[in-house]
Amino acid sequence: MTLYAILYLEINLACVILIGIVLYKTQGLSRMVSQRLFSMTICSEIAFFLSDTLYVLINHGILIRNKFWMMTMKEIYFFSTSLMCFFWFAYFEHLLKSTFIQNKNSYLYTSPLVWLNGALLLLNPFTKILFYINADGVYTRGPLFIVLYLLAYSYIAAAAIHAFLRLKREEDLTQRSFLLSLVLFPVAPCLAGIVQFIRPELPLACVALSLSTLVMYLNWMDETVSLDPLTRLNNRKQLLHYYEQWRRNAGEWDSIYFLLIDANRFKSINDTYGHTEGDAALVRIADALRLSCRTLPRRANIARYGGDEFVILTEADSEEAIRRFREEIDRVLKERNDADGAPYPLTVSVGITKAYRRHAFKELLHASDEAMYEEKKRAHGN
Repeated sequence: MTLYAILYLEINLACVILIGIVLYKTQGLSRMVSQRLFSMTICSEIAFFLSDTLYVLINHGILIRNKFWMMTMKEIYFFSTSLMCFFWFAYFEHLLKSTFIQNKNSYLYTSPLVWLNGALLLLNPFTKILFYINADGVYTRGPLFIVLYLLAYSYIAAAAIHAFLRLKREEDLTQRSFLLSLVLFPVAPCLAGIVQFIRPELPLACVALSLSTLVMYLNWMDETVSLDPLTRLNNRKQLLHYYEQWRRNAGEWDSIYFLLIDANRFKSINDTYGHTEGDAALVRIADALRLSCRTLPRRANIARYGGDEFVILTEADSEEAIRRFREEIDRVLKERNDADGAPYPLTVSVGITKAYRRHAFKELLHASDEAMYEEKKRAHGN
């Protein structure tokens, strides 16, 4: 049994070191709320791993065997499970840009299950309805033990279902890949949790959870290379890569349309309503561009070029088709802005250039920039 406890310690300690490295690597990468939530999930996981490990060491006599500390480690274990699931839920909802989670009060509305779990755990040493240490010093489950899992894992289930429903509606391949990663994230930890529920001596949950966390971190790192963190559109580097790839594969007379999109009077939005609202406006524009591109017969590449500028690269059958697409951008953006109740009008100016393989990216950017400012002057006088 001592050998088993040492092996359990080594496995869980490896898991703690692994996610500890992830936590260290993510510090300072971003000040966004989602990054802070990701850090809090890892801290909860560390408490989960350590309490589980200490319980096993106490139970098997590696540390002094004491009923009070055995109960304390189990209490921490189950409460950290609840916190961990809640923070994963909040993190996923931020990634999904759920409107209700953007409000700080949403944490109060969505956290009652955590506090219910905490209240039950506080009362448990007296009621023994969840678990207890019997007279022989053996850990025993109580009649409502399953409630601990139901309350905690309901958060993960809700986030996964939300991601799955979004996945069914999403057409953009980049977004579908991202949503699929959210849907699949809980699969391994949940399967491991079920096995450990049946066979509690197996440390599978810690291993599965640490590996899933590592996968989420690697996905995040991959996205920082190719995606803009605010709008989740392609970034400038990915846009340039896409265009050069198109040039290599295009025939001499193949063409693609280059649309440079700039938010009108964006500085006044920032100055009047603050940078948080400015960020919300940029996200609204990005969402409108995604929705508008669904009307195109071929898949478009959308990117945030920088600041309040966006670029769309798309093939089209005619100038008329591009003109209709340009009108669709205005229509969808107004619809989204009105639906969000923004206290300001939100419009864009668009410069359009038809590109052939011989055109360098800088040429297209310069030509579209001039066309965009001509439109801006005609429509807005600035």
